[in-house]
Amino acid sequence: MATAMYLEQYLDSIEGLPFELQRNFSLMRELDNRTQEQKTEIDNLAEDYIASVKELAPEQRVHHLQKIENAYSKCREYSDDKVQLAVQIYEMVDKHIRRLDADLARFENDLKKDSFGSSSQESSDEKRLKRDKTVKVKKTVENNPISKKLKSSVTESLLAMHPADVLDMPVDPNEPTYCLCSQVSYGEMIGCDNLECPTEWFHFACVGLATKPKGKWYCPSCVKDMRKK
Repeated sequence: MATAMYLEQYLDSIEGLPFELQRNFSLMRELDNRTQEQKTEIDNLAEDYIASVKELAPEQRVHHLQKIENAYSKCREYSDDKVQLAVQIYEMVDKHIRRLDADLARFENDLKKDSFGSSSQESSDEKRLKRDKTVKVKKTVENNPISKKLKSSVTESLLAMHPADVLDMPVDPNEPTYCLCSQVSYGEMIGCDNLECPTEWFHFACVGLATKPKGKWYCPSCVKDMRKK
């Protein structure tokens, strides 16, 4: 019941997001078209200048070069506008990611409170169930068609930007990190069956997995500790 409530609230909060993103993507496409038109104009102006430069008077040369410079300036303006739109898209998505993180934290807190009120002791299975429930909420949201489309669209937009612009974008310092690589969660992940494992979750690739193994699985660090004992 709690899972459905949190999920429903989150989906309600992103209901208008696809339309906002679509508007920005349309504007970016329009800027791309304008930039291409300016590039064509620059090529034509450059060809005309090269073909007639010997016959042009000094003031005509200056005027012709000024037209080429103005066309370049327009291209830079369109590129700057496109970067600003991409930043807006990033910030919109980041806001909803923060909301999701906050909801997950609240949900985990609610689970702990409910558990504390009903019993002061938990079995290993109950602890695992609680942790799996929290992850289930996150995976449910991530697997939602809207979320998948959102992530795909944002990725395509950012890939179209200059690498320096992407690197300058802010990173959420509150995003939890996992695994041996100490990175945020992404793709397929597996949980260590040692309930005291400080890391808990690992990316398949980082621990050499292609598919989820059968039975219990322990991370390399916990395996090493168990061998010492």
